[in-house]
Amino acid sequence: MASVLIPVLYVFIVFGSLLVFSYFYRRRNASKVYEPYFPPHHERDVYFSLMQMSDPPASESLLKAALVRRAMTDVTRIIRLREDKPALQNLLQKGSIGDDLWNSLLAAEKEMEAEILEVAAEANAYVEGWGSVIFQTATEMMHNEKMRSLVEQIPAIRAEAERKYGKTALPRLIVEAAAAAPPTPSTPQQSSAPSTPSTPARPETPSSAKSSNGLAPPSASADSGTFSDSDRSVASSPRSPSKSSSSKKSKKRK
Repeated sequence: MASVLIPVLYVFIVFGSLLVFSYFYRRRNASKVYEPYFPPHHERDVYFSLMQMSDPPASESLLKAALVRRAMTDVTRIIRLREDKPALQNLLQKGSIGDDLWNSLLAAEKEMEAEILEVAAEANAYVEGWGSVIFQTATEMMHNEKMRSLVEQIPAIRAEAERKYGKTALPRLIVEAAAAAPPTPSTPQQSSAPSTPSTPARPETPSSAKSSNGLAPPSASADSGTFSDSDRSVASSPRSPSKSSSSKKSKKRK
């Protein structure tokens, strides 16, 4: 009896201790506050501040502009999450980073999902169906702002390059007005090429006159002595020696 109770008691103690440890570990992780992955959402705070204004209330156009600016920030964060998540996952598998950074990224991902739903609902409250295209509009505006910032940085980059490498004269393209050319006399049209002499047509054989009795004479082909196809083939091919002559010659040789 004692030999049976000892293994059962051992298994019960091991599994009980694992359950108690997992309970306290999950409770600790649930109460633990991770460091936020992104800085505070300033555009969202501005939008809520405009919504709460009552004296005077914010105009609808201003609220829409603030909502689009909020969506632009959300698009930027979504792109960063998509770029950082595979790299952090590889580093976590190699043990290069701890679980805190990974958990903060997962928390930021869940927060962005709730943020997207909230922004879409706010956009549909202003204009029906705007929630499905507001993020596309925000993406286009974000690319436009990036392009504008690059264009504005060109003078500073050029000044830095001139300070570092020296000022070089840029080639100038001089476009001169083309002088009015005198009108060229119109060339006479080329005479048509001399027509090649046409081959003389074959003289047609005159049709034979009808006889006095109304009967037509025999065809001209029969009078002229033309041959049919079979006659031509016979005439063209040489005559082969007959079988009788060949047999006679063979008899004579014998």
